[in-house]
Amino acid sequence: MSVSVLAREVKTLLESHFDFVWVEGEISNLARPASGHWYFSLKDDNAQVRCAMFRRANQRLRFTPENGDAVRLRARVSLYEARGDFQLIVEFLEPAGAGALQARFEALRAKLEAEGLFAAERKRPLPTAPAHLGIITSATGAALHDMLTVLRRRCPLIRVSVLPVPVQGVEAAPAVCAAIARANRWHESGAIPFDALIVGRGGGSLEDLWAFNEESVARAIAGSALPVVSAVGHETDITIADLVADQRAPTPSAAAELLSPDQADWRLRLAQLDEALTRSAARRLRDAGRELAHLRARLKHPGTLLRERAQRLDDLEGRLARAQAVAFQRERRRLDRLTDRLLRRDPRPRLARLGDRLDGAERRLRQAMQHGLARRQD
Repeated sequence: MSVSVLAREVKTLLESHFDFVWVEGEISNLARPASGHWYFSLKDDNAQVRCAMFRRANQRLRFTPENGDAVRLRARVSLYEARGDFQLIVEFLEPAGAGALQARFEALRAKLEAEGLFAAERKRPLPTAPAHLGIITSATGAALHDMLTVLRRRCPLIRVSVLPVPVQGVEAAPAVCAAIARANRWHESGAIPFDALIVGRGGGSLEDLWAFNEESVARAIAGSALPVVSAVGHETDITIADLVADQRAPTPSAAAELLSPDQADWRLRLAQLDEALTRSAARRLRDAGRELAHLRARLKHPGTLLRERAQRLDDLEGRLARAQAVAFQRERRRLDRLTDRLLRRDPRPRLARLGDRLDGAERRLRQAMQHGLARRQD
């Protein structure tokens, strides 16, 4: 059996006998060649083993390991045939103890989500043009420098108050909570009228960022009367503070951009508004001019209007006089007809005739009486 055959059979035996294994140890002899693959040794007090982590695997990591880091890794057991070296092909790597931290993270996440602290409807809107920002971060970290650089570039008129806190270790979470409470007190008292707060730090491992996964910090952010932007770590880092904040920024620089209107954008916007206002004013002036011309055409000179009104009054007076004359003639004819009818029905002629008849009868009666008396005397 040749050495190559032996090495191949040993490799086959190792890879078939072992499934993925979890191993903890300390990194040493870390090498990162231009190929993008990582090579290192994993050791403890009594032994060490060579490890290889190829580029496709290490690109998924959320932190960059260094020599001396205590880590926990998931790997396949294999053999490097060219040297006959037993080695681990690493698929996943995390800081030692990260598994327990991840379990705590998921438990707290589920608890706060059940309470509604992540709900979109409780998120406060961010100011569009803040005058004063509070930044809660380390006074010596690169994150603060990055945020101040962005704010000076984009909108130097924004005032900034830095509330320095440790962002790592056991003192970090209480300090962050105290700073949030202090900023709210200053705002409520009018001492410093903040428009919003940025809470954040630069990148790091899960352990480094753990202060922003503490329940106390989450509740301090949720209880803040001021809008809070969380800017913890890099884009791939998600913390409880990110989930409970009113807005999550992938990096501290992005948080500064989020809260600072760009002067160039504002100048462009003002120019656009000025142009739109000018066009609107010109259009309204043209419309008003056309309306005025239309009204002017309809509006006559007062003298002309008075003459027209006088002429119409004369015409109405003439029509009224003619109407009165016609009505008078019509009533006069009616009166004449009534008078004629009344005259035809006058009782005086009949009474005269009756009187004549009565006189005749009276004469005849006297004559008859006289004739009767005369006969009796004879």
